Amino acid sequence: MRLKTIVADDEPLARERLKLLISEDTEIELIAECRNGKEAIDQLRSSSADLLFLDIQMPGSGGFEVIEAIGAPRMPPTVFVTAHREFAVKAFAVEAVDYLTKPVEKERLSSTLLRVNRRILENSASLTQERLNQVITALRESAPRARIYQERFMVRDGTKEVLVPVSEIEWIEAADYYVCLHVGSRSYMLRESIKQLGAMLDPARFVRIHRSVMVRIDQVREIHRDGETEYFVVLTSGQRLKMSKAGWKNLVTAHGARSNS
Repeated sequence: MRLKTIVADDEPLARERLKLLISEDTEIELIAECRNGKEAIDQLRSSSADLLFLDIQMPGSGGFEVIEAIGAPRMPPTVFVTAHREFAVKAFAVEAVDYLTKPVEKERLSSTLLRVNRRILENSASLTQERLNQVITALRESAPRARIYQERFMVRDGTKEVLVPVSEIEWIEAADYYVCLHVGSRSYMLRESIKQLGAMLDPARFVRIHRSVMVRIDQVREIHRDGETEYFVVLTSGQRLKMSKAGWKNLVTAHGARSNS
């Protein structure tokens, strides 16, 4: 029997990766993909699924809200998916069907599908109301300790929208009500202030070195201090960027913390 499967995840790249991986399994039949919790709820109410891959954190209705809207007795066997490993220990402690962290790896998915099939054969794949409530409570209790940082930005590139991974951004420049993301030889405009953007980025990876400039720490090749007023950095690309005294302190502090982490 092929398992009728739904994938619910708000990140297009994460959905595509998971769809590609499960397409290699002849026992899986993808019947729907959902971009948010509302679509997942509508799909679960209108179709019969054997398996659900459910992202815990989605805009609007997240994974928790999907489960609460459908009700545990009517939920198909559910595999939780998220980018944050902080949830995993407690999810396994309450015996969730399974738990995958992004990016999903082929070998890990294979073991998940074996687990799902085993539980289905044992007629125990569906979570009981009590167990499901334990999963939700445990994951929610963990959530406040897990700070979520942006991993990619959607930006305009000519006539199309593209996703720019944070890991490829070398430095960021303020431009009025926008910021300019510098990625190799390319640059992209994003409608955010540099202060707002700073709150979205992991401080262990990015630091503000000037009121109008942020850099990715591992891109800094040289730090120059000329007297008490002249500061600048040189990136691995050769780009030279002006730095304030406060920015120099931020960079030195951040680099030290990063080296010790």
